[in-house]
Amino acid sequence: MKTRIERLLCDSDQAASLINDGQTVACGGFVGAAHPEALTAAIERRFLSNSGPRNLTLVYAAGQGDGKTRGLNHLAHEGLIKRVIGGHWGLVPGLGRMALAGQIEAYNFPQGVICQLLRDIAAGRPGCITHVGLGTFIDPVHRGGRLNNVTQEELVSRIELDGQTWLFYRAFPIQVGLIRATAADPFGNLMMDEEAVIGEVLPIAQAAHNSGGTVIAQVRRLLDRPAPPHQVKVPGILVDHVVVASEDEHTQTFAESLNASYFSARCNDDSPGNFESEKLASGARRIIAARACDELLPGAIANLGIGMPEGVALIAAERQMLDQITLTVESGPIGGIPAGGLSFGASAWPEAIIDQAAQFDFYDGGGLDYAALGAAQVDQHGNVNVSKFNNRVAGVGGFVNISQNARRVVFCGTMTSGGLEVDVVNGQLRIISEGTVRKFVEQVEQVSFSGQVAANTSREVLFVTERAVFKLTSDGLMLTEVAPGIDIETQILSVMEFHPIVRLPRLMSASCFL
Repeated sequence: MKTRIERLLCDSDQAASLINDGQTVACGGFVGAAHPEALTAAIERRFLSNSGPRNLTLVYAAGQGDGKTRGLNHLAHEGLIKRVIGGHWGLVPGLGRMALAGQIEAYNFPQGVICQLLRDIAAGRPGCITHVGLGTFIDPVHRGGRLNNVTQEELVSRIELDGQTWLFYRAFPIQVGLIRATAADPFGNLMMDEEAVIGEVLPIAQAAHNSGGTVIAQVRRLLDRPAPPHQVKVPGILVDHVVVASEDEHTQTFAESLNASYFSARCNDDSPGNFESEKLASGARRIIAARACDELLPGAIANLGIGMPEGVALIAAERQMLDQITLTVESGPIGGIPAGGLSFGASAWPEAIIDQAAQFDFYDGGGLDYAALGAAQVDQHGNVNVSKFNNRVAGVGGFVNISQNARRVVFCGTMTSGGLEVDVVNGQLRIISEGTVRKFVEQVEQVSFSGQVAANTSREVLFVTERAVFKLTSDGLMLTEVAPGIDIETQILSVMEFHPIVRLPRLMSASCFL
């Protein structure tokens, strides 16, 4: 008689053949970590062979792709996808182009909300009730998270409970769940001991199973004996099919085949205090990171966004602060050193890795003391746009959950972009070449962060640039600090599309310009 795992085994093409036209498919992963690459590639092969499936609804929380061809980019074909409900779109440009062209129905919801909504679907609840998204383009008083005019159905609404306004994200059945794990044991139980993140594998599996759907798991290897019960992340009773993937379709991230530090406890020699990182060169990025790091206090639990905010960790390392703070990533790692690039989502030598939905529970409840995030556009009301600009759909990812709930938020970015060059001479900042694109605009193209909502909660919100620091007040943005060597009128106000509140700004710390 065959063991359970023998009955579950199939290859990736057989797994893809199980997906029917019009079904709703939830896919797990974070960039490349824990993404079932073999399964999404097989779906693409099947579709291109004219065998279907067609008109799928795709649901995913974090961005899953490399910005080119891997991850959910495999599914970016007209006719294959009918509707997308996604958290971050920047790494799946093919889907983004389809959304902008009106070829698909497209929604952008907060990453944490989608993770939590999957749990609500699994539990048979009507949907997810949360404050996350109020005042942003996801709020139904604005766009309801809809990215184009062909997207008509309202999936989020406002409700009143105990005199307070909440957003209600409606539940829907999941017919297919695509997940990834490191190994499956003889009972089909899944372990994730070599994965960089746990992600939302259990909510996806439970949601699909309880919706009467199919759960397909990709693994790297099979175990000869039962897994230790405490190490099972998805029980075999939820798994319908298992695909053993080849090494090239089961890399730990889209940048690294296998990095043991992403799932290992640190040794004394691996202490963050001894972390040897690149040194930020003199320039705009270093100035911004140094000033943002001034707001990072000992004992803080923090989240650093990708891009410009990553420099804060490098400055903290230089200042030997990493043993005094705890860096977290929305994908689940707590402690350690967050990775960047296509390994973003992983952390080296984390103290713990929890599932993504639980991490967002912690964030949404105000667990973060500090968050440093990027900003593409800022307007006079303190609204921030990171999600849609220059005919490109980036999406919000975890930005809304983090920015709306962290106790102290520092938005990091240059005053202008597109050719900006600066230099520091004898502690004075000089603008060598001004950028051609203004980032402080009269009105942001899309509200990813609501200045009004933040001001009403009396949270501390700063905007740090290479030449000025602004603070969010109930009356709008106030200029509070100016870099040494910078003229307010000609080098700050002249490159802004609005006039901030200007009273008695002080000089930015000299340590930022060493």
